[in-house]
Amino acid sequence: MTIVRAANINDLDALTELLDGYRQFYQQPSDMQAAREFLGQRMGLGDSFILVSESSEGTLTGFVQLYPGVSTVGLNARWTLNDLFVLPGCREKGTGRALMDAATQLARDHGVPRLILMTQVENERAQHLYESLGWQRNTAFYGYLLDVK
Repeated sequence: MTIVRAANINDLDALTELLDGYRQFYQQPSDMQAAREFLGQRMGLGDSFILVSESSEGTLTGFVQLYPGVSTVGLNARWTLNDLFVLPGCREKGTGRALMDAATQLARDHGVPRLILMTQVENERAQHLYESLGWQRNTAFYGYLLDVK
């Protein structure tokens, strides 16, 4: 059985490993120290919501991270579901679905009318999950990136 709950500072070590695995999934080099500092900063500033999935044995098996934002056009809150990661051995067991459901409920609890996310074009497994949960692919807007260094 998967338990989903808010992450806390006691989860920092295990969550750091999950974040490092998530980054490696996206072809980033492993950097445990930077991952730990990043998470510590998020928790310290409280600028994101991090939910974790936990096995019945108490092991963290995945996480989802949401960043609050606003929509000028909608004149309301709009959160970005920026990260979803489940350990490879825990995939296809409902963990990702449980994390997504908990993220949706958290948004409802905060009165947030819309969640948004982006995923890689090749990440068909994630796309299938999102679409099975009612998420709709955005065909009205193009996404752009600009690296500013």
